[in-house]
Formats: sequence, C-alpha cells, structure tokens
Amino acid sequence: MRIRSLGVIDDAVVELSPGFTAVTGETGAGKTMVVTSLGLLLGGRADPALVRIGAKNAVVEGRIAMPEGAPAAVRAEEAGAELDDGALLVSRTVSAEGRSRAHLGGRSVPVGVLAELADELVAVHGQTDQQGLLKLSRQRQALDRYAGDAVAVPLTKYGEAYRRLRTVAAELEEIGTRARERAQEADMLRFGLDEIAAVQPRPGEDVELAEEAERLGHAEALASAATAAHAALAGNPEDPEGVDAATLVAGAHRALEAVRSHDPALASLADRIGEIGILLGDVAGELAGYADDLDADPLRLAAVEERRAALNALTRKYGEDVGAVLAWAEHSAARLTELDGDDERIEELTAERDALRGELGAYARELTDARTEAAERFAAAVTAELASLAMPHARVSFAIRQTDDPDGVEIGGRTVAYGPSGVDEVELLLAPHPGAPPRPVAKGASGGELSRVMLAVEVVFAGTDPVPTYLFDEVDAGVGGKAAVEIGRRLARLAKTAQVVVVTHLPQVAAFADRQLLVEKTNDGSVTRSGVKVLQGEERIRELSRMLAGQEDSQTARAHAEELLATARADL
Repeated sequence: MRIRSLGVIDDAVVELSPGFTAVTGETGAGKTMVVTSLGLLLGGRADPALVRIGAKNAVVEGRIAMPEGAPAAVRAEEAGAELDDGALLVSRTVSAEGRSRAHLGGRSVPVGVLAELADELVAVHGQTDQQGLLKLSRQRQALDRYAGDAVAVPLTKYGEAYRRLRTVAAELEEIGTRARERAQEADMLRFGLDEIAAVQPRPGEDVELAEEAERLGHAEALASAATAAHAALAGNPEDPEGVDAATLVAGAHRALEAVRSHDPALASLADRIGEIGILLGDVAGELAGYADDLDADPLRLAAVEERRAALNALTRKYGEDVGAVLAWAEHSAARLTELDGDDERIEELTAERDALRGELGAYARELTDARTEAAERFAAAVTAELASLAMPHARVSFAIRQTDDPDGVEIGGRTVAYGPSGVDEVELLLAPHPGAPPRPVAKGASGGELSRVMLAVEVVFAGTDPVPTYLFDEVDAGVGGKAAVEIGRRLARLAKTAQVVVVTHLPQVAAFADRQLLVEKTNDGSVTRSGVKVLQGEERIRELSRMLAGQEDSQTARAHAEELLATARADL
C-alpha cells in the first residue's frame, strides 16, 4: 500500500509479506493508520478528520494479488475493473471536505463495490471486534457461520416463512383494530349506493336534460324565429305578393337555363343555382317541421327541471357529472364487497397464520438441532486452539436456550418466543480452569483471555471459511509472557495458509513474523516514505529490544530479543 496525507502519515509505502507481517512502533507513531488505510481500501467509512492537516485530500493505493476466476476478481471485472498481471489495483481518495472517491482496476466505482470485495479478501479484527463478540447476536452469527449450509438452508426457509407470517399478522391486526372505521366506511358506501340506485342516472343524461331544458325554456322565441325564417325562404301564405328567397332563386335559375347552351361556364353556374334552390327547399321544409314539433308544454319543462335537480344532488356528493357519479358507484361497490368480506378474510388469514406458525416451529426445530450439533464441534475446536494459546485447561461451550412465550411458536411441547433468526438464544461460555463453572465469555474472561478466545475463534473460522488475508489490530492487548509467545506461534501457523498482518506491541508476537515493519515519526511528528521500513538483522534486534525493555542498546534486552528470534525460527 501507498499512503499519503492520512493522519500522521505524510507519504509512506507499506510492503506486506505473503506470510506473517508484524507492524510495530512507538505508541502514536501511526501503526493504526495501516489498519485504517486497509479499511479505506475495503470500502470503510471515509472520515474527513483523517486527512492530514494542510492537505487537500488523503490517498490510499493498494495492489492486491489475486488469481483470475477468484470470486473477488469476477466481481471486480463485473464492475469494469481490469487485472494488472494477476493483481488488482485499488485506490481511495478522501477530501478534507468529506467527499470520497474509489477506483478499482483503473475504473471509478461506487465505494459499495469495494465493500463487496472485502468479505472475499480480508478479515479485519481489532479491539472493537472483541467487544462485538460479547453480544449474543454476534455469537449466534458466529456459530451460524461455522455451521455453514446445515444452518443456512433451513434459516433461509425459516426467514421466508417468518416474513410471510409478519405480513399476515399485520393484516389481521389492521382488520381488527380498524373494525369500527371499516364498518363506518361500509355504511357510508351503502348509503351512497342506495341514493344513486334510487335516482338511476343514465350516462350522459345530465347533458341531454340541460339541452332540453334550454329548448323548452325558450320555446315561443324559437317557434317565432323558425316561422319567420320559413316565410323568408318559402313565402308567407297570408302574403301572396311577398317576395321570398325560393322564388328569387327559381327566377335566377330560369334565366340562366334559357341560355346555358351557349356557354359551358354559365351552364355550371345554372347548375349551382339549381342546387341552392334544392337546399333552400330542404331547409324550409325542416323549419316548418321544427315549428310544428316544438312543444311549449310547461309540465314537461317542470319534469325536466325536477330530474335535473335530482341529478345535481348526486353530482354535488359523488362526482362532477353523471359519468363521475357512475364511476364512483362502480368503485364503491367493489370496495363494499371487500369490506363485507372481512369476516371471511379473517378466517382465511387466521388459518394461514396458524399454518405458518406450524412451519416456523418445524424450521426452528431444525435450526436448533443444527446449531446444537455445530456448537459441539465449534466449542471443541476453539477449546483445542486455546490449548495452543497457553490456556490448556480452558473449556469453551455454548448455551442454546429458548424463552417461553404464549404468543410464540410450539417446539417440543413448549411455546417459545421467535424472531427473524429462529427461537434460539446462543451464548458463548468459558470455563478458564478446571472447577470453574462455565460463565458467559463477557463475564468469565479477562482482557487477555478474551483476546485469545477471539484469536482461537478466528483460527477455527480459517479452517472452514478461509479468506486470503487476516488483519489483527492489537488483539493481543492484555496478554504477556508465555501466552504472548503462544499467540505469536499460532499466528505464524495461521500464516502458513493465509496472509496475516498484525499490529502489535508484543515482542513475543513480532518475533514470529516473517517480516517486521517499523513505523516511526520524524522530528516534525510526521511519518514519511522512510518512516515505514522493513527491519532485518541488527535493526530488528534493536526494535525487539526496545519493545522488551524500552532500550534499544540494553545488552539484556538484546540477548532476550535474540533468544525470541531463535525460538521463533526453531519453531517454524
């Protein structure tokens, strides 16, 4: 990795060994920035406070070796990244304003893509992870992870049934708690539908009646106008000498007919005048019929206005016109059918709920059995690892229990509480020495013991669900003496099958590393390119001496450091 302007680090390159790399240095020298840098490359949260004062941004670049076809490589290529000679180039930039950018294989990608790769590439553990292990939910997750498909398969089925049960229960509760509101809604809908049914409106009836009312309200004026227009077109029988349009047009047509044979143009005009005469006759006839048919009956007008009033009463309540009223009635009838079917729906939902609880009980029992079987193997494996970590008499076990709940699911004659992950409460127990009762690891383990339990758990995981790289950030805190030597030895063994990076204060752990990196500040308090260096030979002995006694030149510390290195080499 290359780290620039991150925390106390100005510009430094960190070269990690394929096996076991120990990162050491004085407190506050910037060792934790190595962990922070790797976290950023793996999609961790970008904190602008990490940017070195005076810098515009912090940059972390990494080169991760991975074979083609590996899951992480496949996911990276899906995101558009390209491998560079079997390695993936990753970079993360964090600005002082808080903006963050990520690049993968030369392509800009969302930070979430880096986080997706993290699970396949690196397992990071620090003091916060130890605290997380104290939570019962994390302990259950750890056991489930170890159990693999034996738990994962029934847990998937259980989760599907659980989510459906939650949906059914919520609908039942909604129907029950809103029973009064739904009854009131049903009554309102019935009233509206009855009111509309009593009027029986027809589509478009309001428009037709409006037109009829307008006509009936002006019947005398309409009749007078039609009569006058008819007289102008066809003549008035009471005035035989009057001139009308039909007579004038007929005279014009006769005049042209007499000479049409002399000029085709005039003949065409004569034909058009003839058509006008025919049209005048048709219009005159329709005007006569209109005047004869026009009804000025005030009783009919009253009936029309009464019907319009009934329709207006509906449109004021249910829609802007009769069409909208009829649409409301159709929708409301369907809603009323739904509301009236509540009792039947409640029966259906209740039956489905009971059936789902039965399914949940069966899946939960399968989960409990699988967890119980895996817990015995997991506890035995962790106990064996603790024997290698200077806790030969410690015993790890799991308590798997359920809580009675009358509203829960039935398992083996008991009705127990259930949740999204089953009915089991899983708790990791530790008996640190013979005769000591198993106690929750949160209460039964000291800080040093908890560190070793955490390491033992991770080593067991490495055998069942390995990742290429493990990073431990001072998980050896609170440990010393022989236990520290055993932790170093166990980490070295883990490094035979994976890359292991450990940030440590313990010389007993650092001595077992294949490569030891020293992080040290310059006089101005920064870590420069030369501030992260690989220690070899005399330099490594001096650093181990400092870690042992705080004095690089102490002959006693040097002798002890040389002895530690010799012991580590002999063990490997």
